[in-house]
Amino acid sequence: MNRKSIGDQELALLQYLAEQGDASVGEVASGYGEPRGLARSTVLTMMERLRAKAYLRRRKVGGVYRYSTATQPDDVMRSAVGKFVANTLQGSVSPFVAWMSQRAQVSDDELAELESLVADLQSRRKED
Repeated sequence: MNRKSIGDQELALLQYLAEQGDASVGEVASGYGEPRGLARSTVLTMMERLRAKAYLRRRKVGGVYRYSTATQPDDVMRSAVGKFVANTLQGSVSPFVAWMSQRAQVSDDELAELESLVADLQSRRKED
């Protein structure tokens, strides 16, 4: 399914819900919205937008809507990165790799993950 893109704040809310499990608007407003200075109405609007874009689903439990993720945040992030590479970088990952190589700090875990990804890519090229 080709979903509409989401912004940084929506992605953060989606990640919050994925970590918390299903939650009501009040629970999300309290746990996610308040620390960020967001009003309950703003949180509700964001949640309903995410539901309209098919990132969240809701069900009524005891007269209260409970929201849960319809997709994993990692899938959303992967899609966002793909769109960024396709649209902003014109399909080339070279600018990203150049940026990454100039970062002051790359953790051992990040470096290991990059090495693993490169090894996977090389393995797949050999199979073709």
